Amino acid sequence: QVQLMESGGGLVQAGGSLRLSCVASGSILPLNRMTWYRQAPGKQRELVATITRDKNLDYADYVKGRFTISRDNAKNLVALQMNNLIPEDTAVYRCYADDYRGRTWWGQGTQVTVSS
Repeated sequence: QVQLMESGGGLVQAGGSLRLSCVASGSILPLNRMTWYRQAPGKQRELVATITRDKNLDYADYVKGRFTISRDNAKNLVALQMNNLIPEDTAVYRCYADDYRGRTWWGQGTQVTVSS
């Protein structure tokens, strides 16, 4: 079993920055994709950014140029550096991971609130 634990959320003013981290622990085989999703109140969950074990990246259009995803395979850690935050970035951010057997895991989420 794998557990994902996020940290780094909080309240920030528009234009500010936050750094989210997600660490995987437990019975870990090599993880493939590690992904950040977010869900705002009343909205569907949406992908923010994803990174594979080989460091291939993909971002949602609305965060390109503002957010940066990175990964440390040795530490089973994925980070999301969020700059120039806007109120529309307010959401619960959740970490997702999968392995090469197709198993998937989710973190509990961390709240990000951007005030105008």
